[in-house]
Amino acid sequence: MSTIKDYKDLIVWQKAMDLAEEVYRLVKKLPKEELFALSDQIRRAVISIPSNIAEGHERNSIKEYYQFLSIAKGSKAELETQLLLCVKVHYLEASDIEKALTLIQEIGKMLNVLQKHLIPKT
Repeated sequence: MSTIKDYKDLIVWQKAMDLAEEVYRLVKKLPKEELFALSDQIRRAVISIPSNIAEGHERNSIKEYYQFLSIAKGSKAELETQLLLCVKVHYLEASDIEKALTLIQEIGKMLNVLQKHLIPKT
């Protein structure tokens, strides 16, 4: 499939893990009443990104890999929406989520490139 032997060697996976670490830091700033609502959704979305990259890489099919990368992209969009909502409802400041948004954009571009490389050239 590629010269990358282990999903942990993928820069996109490494950045997704950095994003998860950053988002877990941000979630600690949310009000306690959001502990089991928005913060739980945010944690699930951010965990889904590196998890789906890893799972897809370990599959034996390029088609499955592509699908898992698509799921990671969906989780990325979900996470971005949730972080923007946190700013909109004044749980976080725009400056609080800047690093996370930058990582989200980088990861999105990398996922797009990775998917393009999986499509056979015709």
